[in-house]
Amino acid sequence: MASALRTETIGGVVMLLAAVAALVWANTPWDGAYQSLQKFEISPHWLHLGHMDVQHWASSGLLAVFFFIAGLELREELTHGELRNPRDAALPVIAAAAGVAVPALIFLAVSAGAPGASSGWAVPTATDIAFALAVLAVTFTSCPAPLRAFLLTLAVVDDLIAITIIALFYTSTLHWTPLLLSAALIGVYGLLQHRGVRSPWVYVPIAVLAWYCLQRSGIHATVAGVALGMLTSPKETPDGRPTNAERADHALRPFSAGVAVPVFAFVSAGVGLGAAQLGAVFTDRVALGVIAGLLVGKFVGVFGGAWTAVRLGLANLGEDLHWHEIAGVALLAGVGFTVSLLIGGLAYTDPSQFERVTTAVLIASVLASAAAAVVFRRRVRLRARPA
Repeated sequence: MASALRTETIGGVVMLLAAVAALVWANTPWDGAYQSLQKFEISPHWLHLGHMDVQHWASSGLLAVFFFIAGLELREELTHGELRNPRDAALPVIAAAAGVAVPALIFLAVSAGAPGASSGWAVPTATDIAFALAVLAVTFTSCPAPLRAFLLTLAVVDDLIAITIIALFYTSTLHWTPLLLSAALIGVYGLLQHRGVRSPWVYVPIAVLAWYCLQRSGIHATVAGVALGMLTSPKETPDGRPTNAERADHALRPFSAGVAVPVFAFVSAGVGLGAAQLGAVFTDRVALGVIAGLLVGKFVGVFGGAWTAVRLGLANLGEDLHWHEIAGVALLAGVGFTVSLLIGGLAYTDPSQFERVTTAVLIASVLASAAAAVVFRRRVRLRARPA
């Protein structure tokens, strides 16, 4: 089971099933029980974390593991992957940056004038790594390795930008003492990694305390996950044993794919899909801005950014890549799901507004997946033809 959860396809399917289960439950006569589960408070007074319900634990606690894996992937890309060579990294990095900026601008244009709309500008900027890679694996069975690397690098850079946005723009209050303690603990973690210490019994308490201090500081604790993941050493050992990064990935990826992300999806994706609720989505400019940002903004930003980078000579299109395939990835980048829902919860505290935003993210993610699947299935047929 654990080995299956290390594949993108299985992890994406588990997350999708969790989201579907939440949608089904939220649209039954027992939807009140689902809402009670979301708001069930688990906040022992001795932790001094304030009021933490199930949703908060899922977004701040479980997603920290997801972002730790994202940090590992980013470090791997910097050390051995596409980001190692600046010339090769330019294409996905520029595409990712444009794929963040354009959706934000489209969201602001569509939602202009709506009360409190501006706080959600970052909702359509994120790409879901697990979901996007799962769709790619299922629909493009003959996917060339450079295209998968392009999508992975794009999504990892996208997540790094998203977590930076969360830290800078979605922190209402800042407490310096726990922030400095967290920074010190993260520094100790990095120093021990650099020194080659391998025992997880040393790292786990440091990581948990760093997460706790950052949560107390007012900055979203998922930032600690990314920082710790990026500091985990990928350095080869003289005796050929797995690196610290490989061991951490091997241990935590099944938990991330099988527990952390599905639980977050389950407690976040349950929204009403009745005529009244859907009607409210398509008459709400904030929700329409999210849909337009993910569907139109992501495609224009990612594809346009990549095309512009190549045209200006800033990057090269690999020999085994085709612009139709880049277009498919640009459509697939519109799958916002996990991080978009996380930012939506930070941007909109009003339950009804957050529900409309969640529904908009789900609609856009489904449509983006379907559009990308059409492009990729066509590429499968074309690649299967004789030269």
